[in-house]
Amino acid sequence: MSGSFLPEKYREYLGLGAEIAVSLIIPIGLGYVADQYFDTTPWLLLAGALAGIVIFFFTVIRISNKMNTDK
Repeated sequence: MSGSFLPEKYREYLGLGAEIAVSLIIPIGLGYVADQYFDTTPWLLLAGALAGIVIFFFTVIRISNKMNTDK
């Protein structure tokens, strides 16, 4: 293994981890903000959490398919 191989893979995995985290954080955050604006606590937060979970699973499936085709 060359020395430049490892940092490239680390960047790729860090990017994938950040993508997974963002797929959960943004919908939940938007649900929280919408709850505060419309005074509907906790319904829009729960809807954001549900949307985040759905997006999370699709993101994981997409990443898994990408990782399997890269081999």
